[in-house]
Amino acid sequence: MIGVRLRTLGVMAAMVVFLAGCAETQFLIHTAKRVAQDDDTQAGSGYYKVGNPYQIDNIWYYPAEDYEYDETGIASWYGAAFHGRKTANGEDYDMNSLTAAHRTLPMPSFVRVTNLENGRSLVLKVNDRGPFAKGRIIDISKRGAQLLGFQNQGTSRVRVQILADQSRAVAARMQNRETLAQVGSPITVDKLPKASVSAETLPAPVGAELSPNVSNIPPAQTGTISNATLQPETATLITSLDAAVEQGPVSPTSIFVQAGAFGLFDNANQVRASLSPLGPVFLDQVLVNGRDLYRVRVGPLADVDQADMILNQVIGTGYPDARIIVD
Repeated sequence: MIGVRLRTLGVMAAMVVFLAGCAETQFLIHTAKRVAQDDDTQAGSGYYKVGNPYQIDNIWYYPAEDYEYDETGIASWYGAAFHGRKTANGEDYDMNSLTAAHRTLPMPSFVRVTNLENGRSLVLKVNDRGPFAKGRIIDISKRGAQLLGFQNQGTSRVRVQILADQSRAVAARMQNRETLAQVGSPITVDKLPKASVSAETLPAPVGAELSPNVSNIPPAQTGTISNATLQPETATLITSLDAAVEQGPVSPTSIFVQAGAFGLFDNANQVRASLSPLGPVFLDQVLVNGRDLYRVRVGPLADVDQADMILNQVIGTGYPDARIIVD
């Protein structure tokens, strides 16, 4: 009898442990689901992505975590034709959000884009690949182009600088989230950083034409933009605006097409000679990472249209890595 009683107690104890384990498993599953749902809401249902090298129109691009990225060039913008489509990291593209497409930076990462033509700058989240038109370094959402003041003209001379701390933080958080989702862990991590927390209305740049939907914006003042001061279409665009447009000084810039940077002067000089029929070509010597390089540039050029034309000619001459530079 004692043996039977002990066996019965053993079976009952095993059942208790088993049921407790089931309950704990269910708790972890539900918690993990809740964390995943919360993270999807915070991250826009996207995922962290750097990606492999890829080729478009015979040009290779090499995505990388480049936290020292700082480049000048020409920006463009994209809008309704892509609105609602998936971005390269799985988010839904919203032309009224403050986002951008870049060919090689991690997704998501954060960049400060400065319009060199009017001094305005804005923080944007990179969540897509592009632009793949030659001569463009970044493709900005419609709303970003509006705030930077180049929606009407279509392109602008810009400087693009990665925000290293914010970009590292979002990379760490989203990579942790994906790892935890794979193992079903209920551990949570910090929220995604916001681009900014305030807003500022600015006057139009000198000589600029205002589009009809922004003609009622008052003179420059600090503070949150009021929907009461805007026509209905514009008001709907900025209902939840949490971006800060900063106004900086404007310095003169020039546009060039750079054929390449060469370690040997003789090589650079040969390139200069081959491109001389296209216009004024010059060499300048720069020190990059302790190494002397000789840059071959055509210009200065009158505008983006001329730069596009010269860029195509330089590429056709045999320099596929040529690009437009703003100095």
